[in-house]
Amino acid sequence: MRTICIFNQKGGVGKTTTNINLCSYLANKGYKVLTIDIDPQGNTTSGLGIDKKNIELSIYDILTSETSLKETILKIELIDNLYLVPSTMELAGAEVELMSEKNREVILKKKLEDIKDEFDFIFIDCPPSLGFLTINSLTASDSVLIPIQCEFYALEGVGQLVSTIQLVKKSLNKNLEVEGILMSMFDGRTKLSNEVVDEVKKYFKDKVYKATIPRNIRLAEAPSFGLPIILYDDKCKGAKAYEDLTEEFLNNQ
Repeated sequence: MRTICIFNQKGGVGKTTTNINLCSYLANKGYKVLTIDIDPQGNTTSGLGIDKKNIELSIYDILTSETSLKETILKIELIDNLYLVPSTMELAGAEVELMSEKNREVILKKKLEDIKDEFDFIFIDCPPSLGFLTINSLTASDSVLIPIQCEFYALEGVGQLVSTIQLVKKSLNKNLEVEGILMSMFDGRTKLSNEVVDEVKKYFKDKVYKATIPRNIRLAEAPSFGLPIILYDDKCKGAKAYEDLTEEFLNNQ
């Protein structure tokens, strides 16, 4: 089993879109996949068609009580082999509640031990911040997949992001590695998109995926229907891009 967190402290870079669609394509190929939504906004939860009003147990309960991961896992009925630990807005208060908790950075890592033999891949969708929830995710993961948007401010904060990963690697998780860098919102017609990709490749070299995620209206629409792109429109450019990413991701394992 490999645990991969999808993280960038900048918002709007395609973390949740990537999480939902990469997980869906892997599950469609027969891999047993669990995704953990550790963002209080719960966009992965709603993006996979789960009504947050009906959730009884969530990642909040895992972090703040004796609740086990197994008790919170939901099966995604529309896609075989795909499972979810959901999130709700309650999660926003978890950091304050656990302020004085000893070893609070390793809560998720310890809880994951109960299910380590049950899934091929576990993906963690992180919030766009460097707080307690993200540190828990990085500590519990084997690697980090970093989406970076092809826009002017893309490289702002990348140094801080890498420093955070190195800090966690030094103090909490010595085996943490960068899984790959995914360029999102790519528009090959613009000089800017191509320049940003070139700059990111200079920085991360062969860690940058060849697959790039284009700006695509069908990708943007799919979450509002609670569907991954493979079910919403598997012929669009966005679907093809995530299919290519899935192949590349598997080839790198």
